[in-house]
Amino acid sequence: MRILVTGAAGFIGSHVARALLLSGHEVIALVRPATPLGRLADLADRLTVIRASLEDDGLVEALRRVQPEGCIHLAWYAEPGKYLEAPENVACLSASLRLLETLAASKCRHVVMAGTCAEYDTELGYLREDGPTGPRTIYAASKLALSLVAAARATQLGIGFAWARLFYLYGPDEDPRRLVPSVVRALLDGRPFDASPGGQVRDFLHVADVAAAFVALAEGGAKGIFNVCSGEPITIRRLMSLVGETLGRGDLLNFGAIPYRAWDPAFICGDNRRLRAQTSWLPRQPLPQGLAATVDWWKARGVGERAA
Repeated sequence: MRILVTGAAGFIGSHVARALLLSGHEVIALVRPATPLGRLADLADRLTVIRASLEDDGLVEALRRVQPEGCIHLAWYAEPGKYLEAPENVACLSASLRLLETLAASKCRHVVMAGTCAEYDTELGYLREDGPTGPRTIYAASKLALSLVAAARATQLGIGFAWARLFYLYGPDEDPRRLVPSVVRALLDGRPFDASPGGQVRDFLHVADVAAAFVALAEGGAKGIFNVCSGEPITIRRLMSLVGETLGRGDLLNFGAIPYRAWDPAFICGDNRRLRAQTSWLPRQPLPQGLAATVDWWKARGVGERAA
């Protein structure tokens, strides 16, 4: 298949592009004009790159020329520490709906868009696709709104539509400001890491398994909402401790040094049975091994050399 990947230069997008190529698909990478292609450097000669934003008027003609058969839409404002309440979410919602119209005009047959577990009412334990929603941020509300409007509009346009609700992820090339890289880099550098008591329960999945889920949804022409998650709860304390054990520096983890955030849900874990039943997808990276490989990835890039 010829598949358009929006946000292809990002953390998830680069892994999706790589997974699609490994599966024999032709990849069209949509990348904003000023975005570096570092994560795609080893794939550059195998991609068709379109330098444009979702808002660009020229995108309509560009997609008509390449005519993607499928699309995996990942592009969204995601600045760590800012994105949850950023007004840019509304612009992303609008641009995503415009993209759907453009894809229809380009004769695209199937679209997979990325949602978030934060669309759910996260007070309800294990989260299922048919469970109640209750977004608490403008980010989650914008994602939920897109899932509803885009699904209805896709039906009108005759396009297959799948909505992938992502939970917590980690792996190579993640933004260093996010949780797992922050812990890994601090411990590699020999720096103490201040944390909450760590009792929050979360559902973490390696980004390669996330990418494989997007590929499975696109290849199978899946329709509807799907949780993309491990289905295995783990406390933040245990997650950090695994990193500490891997590096032999658990002594640097200062649990309880900072308080819990008032808005932070106590338990977020998903049910992935629908995804597993309707596609060939299975998670293949156990958390301990995935974290160890992620540590090795950061080591290979020189993190911790000064401390050594």
